[in-house]
This record gives sequence, structure tokens and C-alpha cells, in this order.
Amino acid sequence: MGISYVEYTLDELGFVGRGKSKHRPRNDQVLFGGKYPFIQTGDVKAANLYITQFSETYNEVGLAQSKLWEKGTLLITIAANIAETAVLGMDACFPDSIVGFIPDESKVNAFFIKYYIDFIKQEMQQISQGTTQDNLSLDKLRTFKFKVPAKSVVDEITNVLKSYDDLIENNNRRIEILETIAQKLYQEWFIHYRFPNHEQAQWQDTEQGKIPVGWEVKASSEVIEFAPRMRLPKEGLKPFVSMPNVSTSSMVIDEIEWREGNSGTKFQNGDTLLARITPCLQNGKTAFVQFLDEEHPIGLGSTEFIVMRSKTLTPEFVYCLARSAPFRGHAINSMAGADGRQRVKNDCFDAYYLAVPPQKLLDDFSAIAEPLFKQVFALSKKNKNLKRQRDLLLPKLIE
Repeated sequence: MGISYVEYTLDELGFVGRGKSKHRPRNDQVLFGGKYPFIQTGDVKAANLYITQFSETYNEVGLAQSKLWEKGTLLITIAANIAETAVLGMDACFPDSIVGFIPDESKVNAFFIKYYIDFIKQEMQQISQGTTQDNLSLDKLRTFKFKVPAKSVVDEITNVLKSYDDLIENNNRRIEILETIAQKLYQEWFIHYRFPNHEQAQWQDTEQGKIPVGWEVKASSEVIEFAPRMRLPKEGLKPFVSMPNVSTSSMVIDEIEWREGNSGTKFQNGDTLLARITPCLQNGKTAFVQFLDEEHPIGLGSTEFIVMRSKTLTPEFVYCLARSAPFRGHAINSMAGADGRQRVKNDCFDAYYLAVPPQKLLDDFSAIAEPLFKQVFALSKKNKNLKRQRDLLLPKLIE
């Protein structure tokens, strides 16, 4: 590009410091349940540009043993998920597995450093490899040199790359709205019983309380197939969904991997993937499958997913049920295991009962929800293309 650069270390470009979480054990519930967002490495990885969602909050006790960082701070993960980056969308706390960077605005901005780290991420991950657990220490992070042009050029580069991310963020907001519409409709019709013409409904007493006449109480395992059996040849590459590629707050599957063999859970379009392990289930990891095609009609996934498939319901109803608080609460309360990582067993759903509506009401619901789900999928495909274009442009602007 014919542009002159000056090399700096990260701490020469602004303030660099590790997050703080002094209390042991770190998962002590006395710390949680307040108003202060607590960001973890998985939250950084799940974010695109800004961190706006999180699964835990600190209370005053949690805050006292941590530190509240300001909105606009760049977060860099140095353990578990190495060199993932995102900018705080709110004031928040985070542990020492995350580094916070506050830029010297006369030299750089937070977004330029984020994009630069994205560019050298593989190098950072390689230097972090250890015998037991990968770790990018603060000392290692300070060894990296950042080639920084004049501030005006920094801002130009940032604006070009950020234009892609702004479109992605806009699509993410649209996805969130579409999913919220579907969930609200599910709650209105099937939890609060405010379905079309509900004013004319008659009511009956059941073990689940009063439900409309024409509805039936059934165990979820009667109307949903859990872990359906499917045959898949060993030969050839298959689309594979791993746990990190499932969102905590959306049906969207971020990335698809390709693997040999046929080991893992098996699923098809219209299935719901529910995380069965701690903390993924508590954090909300649940996905809806709609990316498979005629060439690959069956996909593979982590064995830590429970595949849910409708027997007599509809795929959209099953997904919304899997996202509902009562269903998830039942699954969480049934978890068992002694290896430090508890799991949900499939047979626990024999004891989860729900009021099943008439087929016409199910079909009417899906007639509204299915187009919303398809729009979510279309927007997620647009985001993948935008990310691909941005990532192709990144080395041309940074190098």
C-alpha cells in the first residue's frame, strides 16, 4: 500500500490489564445474581464485534472481588479460547482469563487492534500451546509487535472493516427480533393459552391444572423423539456441529465443520439440538437444524447434544419448547454425574408433561413461525458471506 508504519507493543498503544476474579471457588454462588455483567471467554468467542449478551452476573459481593471495566474496552481471551476478541457493549467484569485493552486514541482505536489480533490470531494460538492447557500469558501478549500507520490511516482501515461488521450486527439484531417474535407467540398461545378465539374455549381440570377442552396432557417423550436413530455410512466427509458453534441465545449454528466417520449424534433438518452438559445447558445452547441439503441430508454433532425430533408436534413448536424455562428447568434439575460434568439423561423427559394442543392450532402456529425461522437462516447465511468478505479483505489492509 506504500504506507509507512511504526512498530509498537500492545502496552505502548494503550492500557493492558488482566481481568480480576479473586474469590475461590470462582463458581461460588455467593458471587452471582446481581446487576453487574460477568463476561467469560465463551461470551467473547460468541460475540461478533460487540459483547451484548452474557450468561452470568455478579452481585455486590462479586463486584468487590473483581473490577468493573468500562463500555468500549477491547477484550482479548488468553485461556480456553485463545485470542478471541470483542468490544464491551456495556460496563462489565471479567476474570483473569481475559485481558482488557483501553487504547491511546491518539495512536489507535479498539477496533483496529481487534482486527489486527484477528489477523495474527493463528500466530498467537501457536505460541500459546502448552503441555496441559493452552494459555496466552500477558508476557507473551506483550511480545507481539503491531505495525501501526498514521492515525488517519488507522481510522480509514477501521471504517472499511467495521462497515462489514455493522451490517453483521444489524442482521444479528434482526435475527434476535425474529426469534423473540416466535418465542412470544409460543408463550402466548401455549403457555398463557391466549391463542386465536381463546375467549370461546371451554376448560377442563387435569393434573397440569386447567387446560382448554380438546387439549391433552402427554409426556414429552410421547410427542417428541429424543435421540432418534439414524444410519450414516462411514465413508466421506459429513457436516459436523460442535458445541462451541452453537449459540447460547439463538437457533443459529455459527459454523459447520466437516469430518470423516459417523461417530456422534445424528440429525436432519427440522431437528432441535439441546446441550445436555453443564454449563452449556444452563447457558442456553440450543440450535435448530435447517442447513442440510439433498447431498448431505443427515448431519453429525457432538455426543453432548440431545437431538429432539417431533413425533406429533411441529419442528417449530419443539424448538420453542426446548427454549422455554419450564422445560429447561426440568432438564437441569434431572442432571446427574460424578465426573465434575453433569449430564441430562434422555429418559428424564418421560416425566415432563405438557398440554398438547389440537393439530390445527399447531399447524397455525408453524404457518407463522416457519417463515420466521427461514428468515433467521437466510440472515445467518448473509452474515457468513459478510464475514468471509471481511476476512479476505483483512490481510490486504493490515499487512
